[in-house]
Amino acid sequence: ALEAPTAPASPPTAAKPAPPPAGAEPLASLQWDMRMVKADQAHPTSIGAKKVLVGILDSGIDASNPDLAPNLDLERSRNFAIDVPAVDGPCEYAGCVDPVGVDDNGHGTHVAGIVAAALNGVGTAGVAPGVTLVEVRGGQDSGFVFLNPVLSALTYSADIGIDVVNMSFYVDPWLFNCRSNPADSPEAQAEQQAIITAMTRAMDYAHGKGVTQVVSLGNEHRDLGNPGVDVTSPDYPPGGEYPRTIDNADCLSLPIEGPHTIGVSSLGPSGRKSDFSNHGLEQISVSAPGGWFRDGFGTPTYRTDGNQVLSTYPRARLQAQGRVDAAGNVVAGFENSVFKSCNSDGVCGYYAYLQGTSMAAPHAAGVAALVVSRYGSKVPGGLAMDPDRVEQILTRSAAQQACPASGFETYVNEGRDASWDAPCVGTPAFNSLYGHGIVDALAVVTGPFGRD
Repeated sequence: ALEAPTAPASPPTAAKPAPPPAGAEPLASLQWDMRMVKADQAHPTSIGAKKVLVGILDSGIDASNPDLAPNLDLERSRNFAIDVPAVDGPCEYAGCVDPVGVDDNGHGTHVAGIVAAALNGVGTAGVAPGVTLVEVRGGQDSGFVFLNPVLSALTYSADIGIDVVNMSFYVDPWLFNCRSNPADSPEAQAEQQAIITAMTRAMDYAHGKGVTQVVSLGNEHRDLGNPGVDVTSPDYPPGGEYPRTIDNADCLSLPIEGPHTIGVSSLGPSGRKSDFSNHGLEQISVSAPGGWFRDGFGTPTYRTDGNQVLSTYPRARLQAQGRVDAAGNVVAGFENSVFKSCNSDGVCGYYAYLQGTSMAAPHAAGVAALVVSRYGSKVPGGLAMDPDRVEQILTRSAAQQACPASGFETYVNEGRDASWDAPCVGTPAFNSLYGHGIVDALAVVTGPFGRD
């Protein structure tokens, strides 16, 4: 399932875009997330190399958005997900396979813009606005993400030389795949064993072919090393869920608990871990802005959309939600949560807020793309870099974030009970809430990380 919880629309007091400074994108004032990872400061030095390929393994990418079209390689892009009418609705295209460049969900388009919305005077700019995006679609219109499309997308990414792949999802139908959970039938155990085996092989294969795999940590506000009880699986077919106590030694949430992953937790504008974000020493690598609607308690920004992450979003999806009208205008009442920006030819892009570890991961993927851009070796047709070396530089360059003095994050002020409390274990150099720290684009493009 795609990892992005939504939040209620904010009141009319939400942030409005200020006039952009000279040379900035029109909506740059709303991109607190890019300032947190210092992407805006990094861009004068590097926007990333066009030869670096970032795969968006998600619900698709809207190629009609003028902030994405310049960087989207449609020729290399593929859709591996076949629409399932029972959950996705009627098929829009022959064979129930949407063409590349279409995103009926919106999640993948949002993720893609965070990575590499173009620096072109329209809308927003991504972390690495000079790199190339490749749609390797594995997600359904409905938000489900099934095994076979993911396996095809990962192996294809490896075979065509993708440098970084972003995976902001878990593989349905199991939030945790257990080899021998006593609550599962023999058939359910066999299915989960097969998912573990297949995903491990695909991720090993991608790693061996030079693909850096950046993965969202998940939105269940749990310690992945102490999972507790899962009451959400299996989520397909709908209605089959039952409670299962999760044995950490026996069960894996995939892809985050697969091999070779860079796991990313989510932060709000304050720099605190988002209440929903998973955490834990086992899988975390770094942290990044993913938004947090409830951030800013005690200030005018509390519970406003501006605490979330603004990025590219499909016009058709906004029209289906009733937030943009048939003529392409933002509907009254949504002016603070949906934005429209047009280029000199009158082609317009649309932008909306989302929050989730889904939004945190592409910030890290964008910084990883800047790492490859700077330190990758030239190969025929592009650049290449050992994924372990990419991870090393990404973590070494991150801005360290210490645990709270209390030893845990609590969200009582934000209306959450004690079950949401997140203990923080570790040091400023590495801990369970922030990993090695907040990804830092400026440090990557200017720092002394060399080839040691």
